[in-house]
Amino acid sequence: MLADRLDRYIARNVLAAIIVVQFVLLGLDITIAYIGDLGDTQGNYTALDVLIYLGMRLPWRFYQYAPVAVLIGALIGMGSMASSNELTVMRAAGRSLARIVWGVMKPVLLVVVVVLLVAEFVSPRTEQFAEAWRLEQRQGEGAVLTSRSGWQFEGESVYRFGAIRADNVVLDLTRYRFDERRLIEATHAKRAHWEEGAWQLEYVTTTRIFDDHTESEYQQHTGWDTALTPTQLERLLRDIESQAPSELWAYANFLQSQNLQADQPLLYFWQKVLMPLTMGSLVLIAASFVFGPLRTVAAGTRVFYGVVTGLIFKYVQDLLAPASTIFGFSPVWAVLVPTLACAAVGIYFLHRNG
Repeated sequence: MLADRLDRYIARNVLAAIIVVQFVLLGLDITIAYIGDLGDTQGNYTALDVLIYLGMRLPWRFYQYAPVAVLIGALIGMGSMASSNELTVMRAAGRSLARIVWGVMKPVLLVVVVVLLVAEFVSPRTEQFAEAWRLEQRQGEGAVLTSRSGWQFEGESVYRFGAIRADNVVLDLTRYRFDERRLIEATHAKRAHWEEGAWQLEYVTTTRIFDDHTESEYQQHTGWDTALTPTQLERLLRDIESQAPSELWAYANFLQSQNLQADQPLLYFWQKVLMPLTMGSLVLIAASFVFGPLRTVAAGTRVFYGVVTGLIFKYVQDLLAPASTIFGFSPVWAVLVPTLACAAVGIYFLHRNG
């Protein structure tokens, strides 16, 4: 049917534009990152290793740039058809504006599926592997998986973790135990390793604090009774933004079970789960630029406004993220408010010009 052929034609043009934009963005990003990371070369970590490391991180960068690629790709794809009067001919032939926009949405749905699969199954693993590989190249065997320190509450205890290695060995662990907000014991262990479903501490110094004196005890080995597992510690010390939605949800549930705030993992969880709505709203904005107030301007100007819109969208989300913690509203609104605002503006201009 003619309608299906038109849908395929629109989808092919838009999808091709999105792919080209994604490649351009990734190419520029890798080039800039490569130049910046060349200063980190040392020992066995060479310029070629920097390139390999950046290549391992491509899935994560693909995920990061996907919304911008969809916005600019939709602008370029529809803009090229508008410049050649193809959209005008389609509308003159009875093609409704809503049907044209739906034709644009179809390839975006494919992109959404790919992005969600990458976010859940690919980028968390490649990011973890890339970081571990880079540190091992620079530090040798037994390198730390991450150098981010982390704090964690558990009951009446507060833990500070220095780092975790790829072999599930925790380095520089400190435990502060309280009794009704009074510090009664501080324990420091150089290492903790996971063995047969339990943690074992090594080179442990325990200081007990009394009203009039303190007592210290040194042990070479001792057990560590905790509900924390290597997976949970890894989530705590890894970059939270790169974790999979399922990992973020599990981490948020763990924090809530400890009566702790889980706003940050929930924020990134909702950003990833609501990615289809985000991309859909950006497509509506792109369509409103082509059919609305920017339909008579040059293609380069439309792309410029698209980039500005994408930046504003990201900055609003970034501002609402800490605001959700300060003002106590759900992190889901930090994602939904700019998304729904974009959709509302796009629908308004499309309706006005429909």
